[in-house]
Amino acid sequence: MASKASAHTHGRGHLVHSHAHEENIPGTVNLRAAEGDDTGYGQALFPVPAEDPNDPLQWSEFKKTMILIICSFYSFLANAAIIGPSPYIDLWAAEFNIDQSVASELVSYPNLVFGLGSIILVPMYLKYGRRPVMLFSLLTFAAGLIGASQCTTYGGLMAARIIHCFGSSVCEALPVQLVNDIFFLHERGERIGYYTVCLCLGTFASLPAGYMLSGGYSWRLFFYVEFAFAMALFILAFVFVEETSYDRLAAAALSTAPSEAEKVGVPEQLEQGGQPAGSAAPARKSFVQTLSPWGRVDPNAPFFSTIAHSFTYFLVPQSLWVITTFGINIGLSALALSYTFPILIVSPPYNWAVTNSGLFALAALIGYGLAIPFTSSSDRLAAYLTKRNDGIREAEMRLGVMLPAMLIGPAGVVLYGFTAEKSLHWICFFIGGAMNYWSAYFYFSFTLAYAVDSYQSNTSEMLIALNIGKQLISFGLGLKVLEWVLDSGYAVIMSGVFGGTLLANNLMLLVFWLWGKKIRKFMAQTRLIKTIQSRKD
Repeated sequence: MASKASAHTHGRGHLVHSHAHEENIPGTVNLRAAEGDDTGYGQALFPVPAEDPNDPLQWSEFKKTMILIICSFYSFLANAAIIGPSPYIDLWAAEFNIDQSVASELVSYPNLVFGLGSIILVPMYLKYGRRPVMLFSLLTFAAGLIGASQCTTYGGLMAARIIHCFGSSVCEALPVQLVNDIFFLHERGERIGYYTVCLCLGTFASLPAGYMLSGGYSWRLFFYVEFAFAMALFILAFVFVEETSYDRLAAAALSTAPSEAEKVGVPEQLEQGGQPAGSAAPARKSFVQTLSPWGRVDPNAPFFSTIAHSFTYFLVPQSLWVITTFGINIGLSALALSYTFPILIVSPPYNWAVTNSGLFALAALIGYGLAIPFTSSSDRLAAYLTKRNDGIREAEMRLGVMLPAMLIGPAGVVLYGFTAEKSLHWICFFIGGAMNYWSAYFYFSFTLAYAVDSYQSNTSEMLIALNIGKQLISFGLGLKVLEWVLDSGYAVIMSGVFGGTLLANNLMLLVFWLWGKKIRKFMAQTRLIKTIQSRKD
């Protein structure tokens, strides 16, 4: 576990220290603790924090936890806004006089924008700070939601949906960025896991969305409720989410600047971390100062080149695997299953009422719920293997916990497809779905943590690539799924094509688990990785 001394005392003025450092190969970190180092799992903390209480790594656990809760709930709310209305596809088809396939585009096209919006918003938070972009994002999200509640045409609803999905698109990157900003290496797997839980449970929103209909309410109520939560979240973010962008290299350079004594040839003793002996740490910002809506403007942060550089991550094996993992699992879990179940379950032989068509969200709740106890498993496994490796941490050390999920997820998709094709008992839909969701949780959480571990120097650029790639893949899988299953059958499309695609992606775990370090070592010698490492967030 994390050092209790660090967690409990640095809120009372203790600044944590560490001598950890990354080795020549990106993703290989020396965590051997030196005398006086604060530790987590008995290993030195990484990244090394500055001797400054304003460094986000030095903030109190309460502050960090509140930021994590707020950005994670934002991810839940944003994903709920996209997927939650899936039970309304039939209603929209009837209300707007369109067929079901066109009505489903009210989910698939906004979902595409949800990924592509990060092309603009991520460079914005690099340039102007995390805080102002998050507040702007929440206000845009809320405006789109209230607009959707008032729409009376297909085009108007599509426009409002695109606005709220664009506004919230940064919530797919920002939680990971904030985890990277405020938490140490040994904490990231668990914290990204908590964010992933919230991201995944957005699917659950289709359940209350369906029951709003059974209560006699319009589909518009769903957007009113989302709007209320969005405004409450904006207030919480304004109060608690302080700017987390921090130039640690500049702080280190300032702390080691030559004193007057050194200028005349008298060496000054430096304390651990580079702070001149006897010098006082900077004062912590007051609460009122943290409420400023403005962030840390970085004049050196390139806007357009950040967008261009992000595409280089499609050539990095670890980040490409995360992109395909998210894209395929979202395309299956969030779109294909959410689209097909409401149509299947209201048709013979099941003949459920349309108000119960959102019950498939229970499969997500069960699957993700059974996975939550494993949230810290990758951190604990990596810490154990680091200790056995004499304090040298390899990025791949967290991957072993994913082995059972590698096969359980595809098996669930196969079961779902054959249940639809052969009209098996409805409980098989839920079993297959829960298996897929349980597996997806592991792949969402730990492939992302693995990629961040592997290439920490430019997380933001990787997150842009992740959002673009995963949304394009999930869009491609979900856009015509209803037409595909009608033409070729559920067994062929769901069990065969989708199940096989998921299995092929999952089996890449073995490649990275066994040869990931060799891949990183090879890539470290390439011009691509040298260029990436030369750019910093």
